[in-house]
Amino acid sequence: MAFTLRDNDMLERYELLDNGTNEVAGSVEYSILQGRISLTHTEIGKAYAGQGLASQLLGQVLDEARERELAVLPFCPFAQRYIQKHPGYAELVPPQLHGKFGLQTQESS
Repeated sequence: MAFTLRDNDMLERYELLDNGTNEVAGSVEYSILQGRISLTHTEIGKAYAGQGLASQLLGQVLDEARERELAVLPFCPFAQRYIQKHPGYAELVPPQLHGKFGLQTQESS
């Protein structure tokens, strides 16, 4: 299966679309304010569970945030765990907020 990322800004969520059916396989809810994107909830549809799509979706969302030069506030627990496992994305989170989101600072790594 192939999937495409779409920013549905009217619903304030990124959607992962199944290219075969054009169904929303999963989404990440967000809000953007003052150059910061708050990631609040990640969800994958039951029909798509267990395929690693949440990780694929979140990686694409974080890449998009990097391209748009947005600071990331990962309030969603899955987003926090994803960034902990993929420390290359920790630079997107303001350093003074690393502790709030369970991330190691440069000094402690």
